[in-house]
Amino acid sequence: MARDTSPQCKQCRREWQKLFLKGERCLTDKCGVERRSYPPGEHGRGRQKQSEYRLQLREKQKARRYYGVLEKQFHGYYEKASRQPGITGENLLRNLELRLDNVVFRAGWGASRRQARQFVRHGHVSVNGKRVTIPSYRVRTGETVVLREATRGNFLVRRNMDTLERQTPAWLETGDAGFSVAILNPPLREHIDEPIQEQLIVELYSK
Repeated sequence: MARDTSPQCKQCRREWQKLFLKGERCLTDKCGVERRSYPPGEHGRGRQKQSEYRLQLREKQKARRYYGVLEKQFHGYYEKASRQPGITGENLLRNLELRLDNVVFRAGWGASRRQARQFVRHGHVSVNGKRVTIPSYRVRTGETVVLREATRGNFLVRRNMDTLERQTPAWLETGDAGFSVAILNPPLREHIDEPIQEQLIVELYSK
């Protein structure tokens, strides 16, 4: 499985904002953005030339890093969104939200999407009673995602559920003391709270 192994704090600094890629650490003084509020690299403190292309590129990179997908995979999500009826930008975000690792993150079991992805890869999550180990698996309306019994006592899971102040989005319904979530319907744009300007991404790929 291909994955991004570059330093996560540098990714946040490159986008000039916290992407919360490290969960709780991002809320402390150890956060890279708090310690160095400028982009990484030799010219990080220099003047940044603003252009339309730069704004579009940075928005695409920010969205890609939020959801933890690589360039080729992200472009595939865009191509799929462009073929679906409706607004392409909203379709793109909806497809990303319906990834299994994102649902695990939204359920509050993982402190970050990377941790949620690890739970999925290690077989701690099942969909409709069947174990699924593919983080990019697309969940569908009516399916139920459940954390396996053997994992519910895991220290990380318990700490995340007890300490993270994360609201379950309206398109998910929790059950079984918070250890299962059912997909009620595909998420609407107002249910996606990530600060992403999807129209800039569409403009970038439309060139």
